[in-house]
Amino acid sequence: MTSPMGRDPRGGWHGPLLALGSAMLFGASMPLAKLLLDRIDPWMLAGLLYLGAGVGLALMRALRAAFGAANGPRWGLRGAAWGWLAGAIVSGGGIGPVFLMWGLALTPASSAALLLNLEGVFTALLAWFAFRENFDRRIALGMLLIAAGAATLGWDGPLSFATIAGPAAIGVACLAWAIDNNLTRKVSLADPVTLVILKGLAAGTVNLSLAKLRGAGWPGSEAALAAGAVGLGGYGLSLVLYVLALRHVGTARTGAYFSVAPFVGAVIAVIGLGEPLTARLGVAGALMASGVWLHLTERHEHLHAHEAVIHSHGHVHDSHHEHAHSPSDPPGEPHTHEHAHEGLVHSHPHYPDAHHRHRHGESTGS
Repeated sequence: MTSPMGRDPRGGWHGPLLALGSAMLFGASMPLAKLLLDRIDPWMLAGLLYLGAGVGLALMRALRAAFGAANGPRWGLRGAAWGWLAGAIVSGGGIGPVFLMWGLALTPASSAALLLNLEGVFTALLAWFAFRENFDRRIALGMLLIAAGAATLGWDGPLSFATIAGPAAIGVACLAWAIDNNLTRKVSLADPVTLVILKGLAAGTVNLSLAKLRGAGWPGSEAALAAGAVGLGGYGLSLVLYVLALRHVGTARTGAYFSVAPFVGAVIAVIGLGEPLTARLGVAGALMASGVWLHLTERHEHLHAHEAVIHSHGHVHDSHHEHAHSPSDPPGEPHTHEHAHEGLVHSHPHYPDAHHRHRHGESTGS
């Protein structure tokens, strides 16, 4: 396969565009959720946003099935993969939201906005050093520029650690979501809609329970439906795109692209809510654009080996999917069915996607 890195038979930078689309949907949800905070308790709002994702996607799937628009979901999960999924749900849907709310109650909003950027940093560090995802100086610099842009956007005065409990709790929340992101990559070949339905229902239940325990009242039906709609787009559809991006570009790169979400939210706030256009927004945009450009123009090529494996996921018949079909396999492309990969050694440009999770040595090149 000799196509430029990141390109697939459907054309374009498919993985990066999925990750950026995820960031745009989530970023757009930020100013909309901010409008709802005047009418809904923050903890209650978090629960409704997550439930909007889980319930909304479940309803969409049921409607598609009722009209015969799609085949049933194909899990593609085997053995230990169920453990990875459970870990992701507990970490991202349970631990993360709890510590975030504790931290927000003790930390100024400006400091919290800056500290939340730790999620992207922790995600990349875990992917690189705990899960052995490859990177080089170009990718590290790109991640640094994107994180610097997000920090610039969140900066609103000196960051104080005089009270350590709040910032520490937010840091734990970011670490929990970073663990969630890396564990989710382990199951990213499974049906993404089902993954997000489970994660949305789990996180929604946890946050609503916490909201009621602290005495929050139920919002009106109009506000609750609005929160659910925002959650469906900003959390549900966004997370589906995020899981798909994990397949194509790996955890660290997906996390880096997703870190542009605060910039998207700020731009929408300027255009839609009339907030002022500031020099800080321009600087943040320039830093993030530089980091994204470094990632998009990455070229990583070396001789590498693919081990024989049997799994199931959506695919087209490229150089990694040259297999025969049985009469029961679905027609057309892309399609999903269980298929076997034979052992293969070759060289071409690639990301650390679902088919390129190999170790790198000094002679691999980058």
